Amino acid sequence: MSLRTFILGLSASFGIAWLAVIVVPYLKMRDLAPVADPAAKSATPIFHPKRTGRIADGAKVYAENGCYLCHTQVVRPTYAGNDLYRPDWGGLKEDPDRGDTRRETNAFDFEGETFAQIGLNRMGPDLSNLGRRIEAKYGAGAENWLYVHLYDPTSNPQLWDSHCPPHKFLFDKREVKGAPSDEALPVEVGDGFELVPDSDARALVSYLLSLKKDHPVPAALDFAPKKPAADN
Repeated sequence: MSLRTFILGLSASFGIAWLAVIVVPYLKMRDLAPVADPAAKSATPIFHPKRTGRIADGAKVYAENGCYLCHTQVVRPTYAGNDLYRPDWGGLKEDPDRGDTRRETNAFDFEGETFAQIGLNRMGPDLSNLGRRIEAKYGAGAENWLYVHLYDPTSNPQLWDSHCPPHKFLFDKREVKGAPSDEALPVEVGDGFELVPDSDARALVSYLLSLKKDHPVPAALDFAPKKPAADN
């Protein structure tokens, strides 16, 4: 084999992979066309999650702290894994308002984001529907639960073996006179002091609570439709 043939073969091998993994997905996803839903009155029934304000700032904090290194945000197709059937990953099996909301991830779930936080691996659980399942479990206390988790993940007896590093730098210790403020964490930091989230912590929690990718999709995007009930 000549050097020229070797270089051409090497270039083709890496070039085809680059086209398939980078270029083609970028071209297909950079300008998504609305998908019509015959069952809906609107011609563009795709739900677009909020991507502005503090939620957008929180996405930056999420990326800056490397959360994507250990958490994914992709509910894989059923042929690639069992994500859809893991508790709450693909949605809620028994949503109190909508029933079974589990579904696979689609490209519209990331529309409006500067970077799609699909993640690198799963040292921790997938966060596609973190906001939905945290609110379903803790209700009005969901925000406070996330703050305490960020401050010290192992403080929760149910997560004592968590690999998530503490993010104590996202919180400020300040002196307080009298009763603690409403925003103080239920964490002992010494008499006369309280612990409160800083602006980055507030933005990050807002972003995490916004992660709800179990909203209904048109039939054209429902890659794992529910099986019809058998006739009696």
